[in-house]
Amino acid sequence: MIRYGLIGFPLTHSFSQRYFSEKFSREGITDSRFDLFEMPDITALPDLLKTPGLRGLNVTIPHKQAVIPYLDRVDESAAKIGAVNVIKREPDGKTTGYNSDYYGFKLSLVYWLADYDRTTAGLRALVLGTGGASKAVLVALADLGIPFKSVSRTKTNDSITYAELPGLISDYPLIINCSPVGTYPHTDEAPALPYDQLTDRHMLYDLVYNPAETQFMKRGQERGAATLNGYQMLVLQAEKAWAIWQE
Repeated sequence: MIRYGLIGFPLTHSFSQRYFSEKFSREGITDSRFDLFEMPDITALPDLLKTPGLRGLNVTIPHKQAVIPYLDRVDESAAKIGAVNVIKREPDGKTTGYNSDYYGFKLSLVYWLADYDRTTAGLRALVLGTGGASKAVLVALADLGIPFKSVSRTKTNDSITYAELPGLISDYPLIINCSPVGTYPHTDEAPALPYDQLTDRHMLYDLVYNPAETQFMKRGQERGAATLNGYQMLVLQAEKAWAIWQE
């Protein structure tokens, strides 16, 4: 039996397990299974990698950066991003880290802009959150030529704070939530934005997919903004991960 899985903590609601189990059933893949490996501490990874039949792992919060030192190799694009969300166990037994979040986010954003007949020309973005999930987003935006500012609760050399957003938000039509704020079960929470300054020019992209409509999205919709959740990105990155594992 070929084994795949997801590592992270906590893993109370897993898109990946459901998606791949349904994929295996739909495509008649009978020699594979996808398991959840809840891992509070990344130091448990080496033992997990010894699992017989293990071919690949997805990586989620909080291990996308911490996993890198435990791998034998890191793909060039993942090294550029500084985060790994796909691990492949190579035929020689070595492990290689990849990032399919980049692919999923970039392609889903291009599709979404096309749906609204918008291009990247003149577009500027605010990226909420500076954790592992934001790393692929920042590189994708840079590769698309979209200037951006990172927003964090604490000011750094590379980010501004939420308190600085009033008066600034009108200059950044694209707002991407890369933080876990609003994720189930904390569905009544939303990033601390000046929502009253949003307009129908704004596009709010929430990487959160559970719930399908977050408070971040709802408050944007009330101001006429277009909104998108992270489901399509997850599907695209999952299929990219599958392609990597089959190479």
